[in-house]
Amino acid sequence: MARKELFRTGLLVLTSPAAQLPFQIGGALRSASEMINGTLYVHLHPGLRPPSSTTSPCSRAALSPVTWEVSQMVSNVYTKATDICSHLDVRVFLANIKGHGVAGNVPAALHTPCHSPEVVLTDYSSIDDLKRLHDVEAFFRSYVQNRYECNASIKLFVPDVGSKEGQSAPGETQQPGESTVGSADGGPPSYSDVVLGGTFDRLHNAHKILLSTACLLAERRVLIGVADGALLQGKLLNELIEPYEQRLSALRSFLSDVHPHLCYDIVPITDPFGPAITDSLLQCIVVSEETRKGGQAVNRKRKEKGLPVLEVHEIKLIADRHHASHEEMKISSSSLRARLLGTLLKPPQVKPNIPPVPFVIGLTGISASGKSSVARRLEALGAVHVDCDVLGHQAYLPGTSAHASIVEEFGEDILSEDGTINRKELGKKVFSEKEKLKKLTDIVWPEIARLAKKVIADCVEKGVRVCVLDAAVLLEAGWINMVHEVWVVLIPEDEAVRRIVERDGVTDDSAKKRLSNQLSNQRRAEEANVVLCTYWQPQVTQKQVEKAWKLLLGRIAR
Repeated sequence: MARKELFRTGLLVLTSPAAQLPFQIGGALRSASEMINGTLYVHLHPGLRPPSSTTSPCSRAALSPVTWEVSQMVSNVYTKATDICSHLDVRVFLANIKGHGVAGNVPAALHTPCHSPEVVLTDYSSIDDLKRLHDVEAFFRSYVQNRYECNASIKLFVPDVGSKEGQSAPGETQQPGESTVGSADGGPPSYSDVVLGGTFDRLHNAHKILLSTACLLAERRVLIGVADGALLQGKLLNELIEPYEQRLSALRSFLSDVHPHLCYDIVPITDPFGPAITDSLLQCIVVSEETRKGGQAVNRKRKEKGLPVLEVHEIKLIADRHHASHEEMKISSSSLRARLLGTLLKPPQVKPNIPPVPFVIGLTGISASGKSSVARRLEALGAVHVDCDVLGHQAYLPGTSAHASIVEEFGEDILSEDGTINRKELGKKVFSEKEKLKKLTDIVWPEIARLAKKVIADCVEKGVRVCVLDAAVLLEAGWINMVHEVWVVLIPEDEAVRRIVERDGVTDDSAKKRLSNQLSNQRRAEEANVVLCTYWQPQVTQKQVEKAWKLLLGRIAR
């Protein structure tokens, strides 16, 4: 079978009658995923048929009304896309639906998508039309170009929708992601101003359902509060949350694509309420099952302030059929962040001063992060473990240049009877004074680096491919210039405190103070090429390390 041509961006026009469309979406998305590898736009027009005469004009027809059926179709597309083509950025156009925010029956101008479609696909098929396929293709080409600014060299593909896999079961009346509010008889209500909030990290299909629902409910404006600052601190792997500006850009791109005729007010929020409890124009808040209590809390605050309470419009969560045992059962940004563990987050800097062989990983993390356990796992896979804690002890031994310099700087009263440095006595002198501590590290860190370089150089003669420089102070000491990639082991701070207390028998306050004197998880993650996390069961860590190792060997081979 000939390999299908791949396109970066495509437009899928779904035309099956409304009663049949839920059974066609899965197959249409599956076919589209075989031809598209980037963005897939979806245009809903149930019951669309080419005119019987080739001379019939292809005008911009009246828009479809917003009904519960149409709203559920939008949710259905995103839900099925999650199972069938999660690698695609699927966006369902809403401007062709007679939304409350559109004046009149038709848009005032052609819609210009952020990405110009290169190919048009449709679920339309009719045996009677096979003889006039050219006319049918011309109709759909004209239909699309009368609505969207897009590349003139559009091709038409009719996807295979015969497969029932992934399609709705007969009798299903509500898909995950559908609204639980309102009556199916009268259609969704409309509101002038609608509000919703969230982190919107790595915009996914559950976000898109939430946003699309708000767009379909709004007549004029959608107010979106984007969590930032303190609101992010309690989230798992918050160090990997995209910067606010990046999340803002993704939201604007999506919203301008799916419904450009509404006013969007997107603001950062650093408390659970934001402008939802101060904006008097708001009429409705869109929430998920998970954030229902947040919507109720907003209304309590509004009532206290003398503002009208908001209609709460709730969306069901979407199950994630691909979730791992340690991930959430619903589609979530936390799970998406967890799937980044072990992957290359950013390409390493080219460092011509470092020999290409052996490849050196700089491994670091806060106290109790599990860094050393990760190093041992990498060692078991074939890497040489260069333990800077061990080298640090060697640097203090009598006869070394560092030993002599330390005694000269801090006095002979730090020596034990056997001539070794009493680390406890030395600590009393340096850890309370930053200036003295810096003098000590200025002596010890270069010596540790010298010893590490010697171990790494010896590995060349032994034919070692990969070395792991296991160093808690990798970044502080400037040893980043000795490694090809920086790997950071993350752990939530409260878990690190628990581990330190259990391991060292110290108090919570002592453990927290120890961590406060170290570089934060966030600061380390900013330098990371690869991130790992030991928060879950050991077998989860092992899978992460094996994944990271396999990907590393692939990079080295290139």
